[in-house]
Amino acid sequence: MKSRLDPKRVEVIDEAVAEILRRKRPSDRLRIGFDLWAWAHDMLTAHIRHLHPDWDQKAVRDEVARRFLRGAI
Repeated sequence: MKSRLDPKRVEVIDEAVAEILRRKRPSDRLRIGFDLWAWAHDMLTAHIRHLHPDWDQKAVRDEVARRFLRGAI
């Protein structure tokens, strides 16, 4: 099977996965999205703590927020 990955594009979803997600209730899709966001938040928080063990909790939270918001604030 030939891959449809385009190195210039970060997100490519397999058609079979897309079909499964289409069949889910909106509330289930929302929960999945939130769970993925929470996982990414936890992973980024752990990464920032690892990079900056001397930072207090507020500094870590601020950096996580800055990275998630990408300069929106």
